[in-house]
Amino acid sequence: MANPAFNSAAYAGAIKTARQTTMSAAELDELYNRPSATPVETDRMTYEDTIVKTVLAFAVLLGGAVVGWFVPILMIPGLIAGLVLAFVNIFRKKPSRGLILAYAATEGLFIGGISMIFSSMWDGIVTQAVIGTLAVVGITLALFASGKVRATPKLTRMFLVAIIGYAAFSLVNFGLMIFGVTESMFGLRDVPFLGLPLGAWLGVLVVLLAAYSLVMDFESIKAGVEAGAPRVFGWQGAFGIMVTVVWLYLEILRLLAILRGD
Repeated sequence: MANPAFNSAAYAGAIKTARQTTMSAAELDELYNRPSATPVETDRMTYEDTIVKTVLAFAVLLGGAVVGWFVPILMIPGLIAGLVLAFVNIFRKKPSRGLILAYAATEGLFIGGISMIFSSMWDGIVTQAVIGTLAVVGITLALFASGKVRATPKLTRMFLVAIIGYAAFSLVNFGLMIFGVTESMFGLRDVPFLGLPLGAWLGVLVVLLAAYSLVMDFESIKAGVEAGAPRVFGWQGAFGIMVTVVWLYLEILRLLAILRGD
């Protein structure tokens, strides 16, 4: 599981513990004859409950984005607080609804601020990025639900190699921009390559990587539900999906900006 939100020992341990729980034939028969129980009554992770938590988290993120749009100066503190809360949520042994919603709010401030800046430079780009993000998420979810797309060990290894390479490139590019080696807005991403800026080719690759990351997120949630993990880990699922979707949106936003040029 490449997404660090799902890569915690607590989430893996919860799934393992749930899978190891066995029931006798009599207990299974009694359970089968009982009326359907809600997630609250079973205290187990379900798709429906995880969806509700995910929608709530994105609603908070959207509220933060609205504030960030009108007060873009909050973008920087939002980015810093979001990074801190992201690491706190990743390394916590048990998911915290408050901390995950706090991450959503602060990340929303950053998303709103940077979206406003891009919108002031390229008219309509935010709408295009939102539509593109929803399209990628919708198509990926549909393919996953149909069983046509699944995470495999081989693809996951390729994904990890590509992510490490992209992270190294981004770090070098950021350093060149900070020290004034390149004055371009996107650094090396603006360098022409095969008729297009290098960032355009990279952008397409990273969008595909983000889509595969979503597949792994869905796999992680599926594993948790099927194992009967504690209901609170539905918040971990919501957090993981949010991290990937925010990354996807930012990459699409930058890709569109590079394609549209100055």
